[in-house]
Amino acid sequence: MKSFFKIFFATLLALFIFSLISFFITMGVIAGLASSGKEATGNKAVLVLDLSQPFAEISEPNPLTGIGNRPQYDVPSLYDAVRMIRHAKADSAVKGIYIKCAGNANSFGASEAIRNALLDFQSTKKFVLAYGEVISQGGYRVANLADELYCHPKGGVDWRGYAFQNVFLKGALEKLAIEPQIFYAGKFKSATEPFRETQMTAANKEQMTVLMNDLYAGLLEQTAAARELDTATLHRYADQNLIRSASDALQYKLVDGLKYDDEVQDILRTKLGLGKTAKINFVSLGKYAQAVNFKRQGSGRIALIYAEGDIVDGKGGEGMIGSDPYRQLIRKARFDDDVKAIVLRINSGGGSAMASENIWRELTLARKDKPVVVSFGDVSASGGYYLSCNADSIFAEPGTITGSIGVFTLLPNMQQFFNKKLGITFDGVKTSPDADMMSVSKPLTEMQKRFVQAEIDSIYHTFLSRVAEGRKLTLAQVDSIGQGRVWTGSRALQLGLVDRIGGLDAAVDCAAGMAKLSEYRLREYPEPRNFMDRLLGSYQEEAAETALQRELGTEGLKTFRSLQRLKASLGVHQARLPFELEVLP
Repeated sequence: MKSFFKIFFATLLALFIFSLISFFITMGVIAGLASSGKEATGNKAVLVLDLSQPFAEISEPNPLTGIGNRPQYDVPSLYDAVRMIRHAKADSAVKGIYIKCAGNANSFGASEAIRNALLDFQSTKKFVLAYGEVISQGGYRVANLADELYCHPKGGVDWRGYAFQNVFLKGALEKLAIEPQIFYAGKFKSATEPFRETQMTAANKEQMTVLMNDLYAGLLEQTAAARELDTATLHRYADQNLIRSASDALQYKLVDGLKYDDEVQDILRTKLGLGKTAKINFVSLGKYAQAVNFKRQGSGRIALIYAEGDIVDGKGGEGMIGSDPYRQLIRKARFDDDVKAIVLRINSGGGSAMASENIWRELTLARKDKPVVVSFGDVSASGGYYLSCNADSIFAEPGTITGSIGVFTLLPNMQQFFNKKLGITFDGVKTSPDADMMSVSKPLTEMQKRFVQAEIDSIYHTFLSRVAEGRKLTLAQVDSIGQGRVWTGSRALQLGLVDRIGGLDAAVDCAAGMAKLSEYRLREYPEPRNFMDRLLGSYQEEAAETALQRELGTEGLKTFRSLQRLKASLGVHQARLPFELEVLP
């Protein structure tokens, strides 16, 4: 027995020492990576903006960055990227910006924010050069402002206009003997259309036509101004499919030249005054973030709260706007006397109506104590609009998807599917007639259907009331622009749903002005997770995402995520965007 304890404690001590050594080695590796990133940017630096990288609203350091085959630097958040471009404008070490514009992983609002920062950068004598082998419309949407824009001689520019396509599941559900029991308020509230129709309704087609035309008009107007062409000519290029090759893109003045990568690098060397074989000092945004201090400093404080993802009841999870943690964040900022204003940045298509109401309530209380300004990102619709409608001021990008003032719920009746397809039956007891009302194993009665629809109508009326009160409109006015209809930020400004067109930096400046702050710094929330949570979370999230991506592919993964959201929303009254906007091709 004595020998057993001797071996046991020796083993325990060895495990402890091994764990301690491993911890310090890991910390040393991470510290080394961090210190390497904090080296000076160097002279004649070229800041690299890779549009294929998605700039999320919330970004925190990944402990696994630089280890193995992972990138050496983290991709910054959207606002950090914008702030760095603005910082580079006055940074003597940065001589220009190089845009990789083949693809663009960012939607309309984020692209607009980046483009505006680049336009501001161009007010200096520094250059902006863009290059892509095959340039997508999303990439071109940002890169068309470049002083020099090149594409590969055998590549080209995608210039076919915008298209939107929806998937309809009604026929598949009928084959499976599943009846979707659907309740909604608002004729444009098309979130349930895939389950009750085989094609777009006239109302949905109308709203989507206006929406796509507005977004397309934005592309034409910006390109016309940047390339010194007119919108009618650009529209004709797409209508007649004239841009079919790189030579066409050059002939019709969409690009300035056809170059291989080595030729583009030679142009950059010339601009930088370097020799033919000299190495260009390319600096990624991730590296630049660790090399410079681009955040404002001052005695005043503004709370900047990022809210991105589906709006859900309770705590929620990563990538969600849980009503409990976000109420606490807003309340914390409200009770903090050092915080003089609150800015809420929203990028959400909505979700639970109850969660939206609870966050709306907390923002309304906060507004009584200090200025509350809201900034819309790519999308702030339905529940995202609900919770923000009572702010002192609302900012949106021209291409922000907003509105969608409407409500729906979905409860499938799967009785026939279980009985006829699977041979499964259900039986039980209940203490009252409606105790099992929300069960998917049987259909709702006519009385129960009327009850659910009355609830939906009541929530819709509350939604209208919240917007009418916050935007100082009548119920009739809100209903006329509501009904579940979506609008671009530009249209929303005309309709009175937002106050100003501008990005997050404009919203922060507005909040500072309202709070009478000349100098201030931002206190940003949610705060980053601690090291161990980030380490374990990053590994688990990365492993799960990689496995799903490998098995399902990109499109399959998107479908899987959509089904996950659908499952979570069954039987929950939703104030949610009717679609996930993805422009084709």
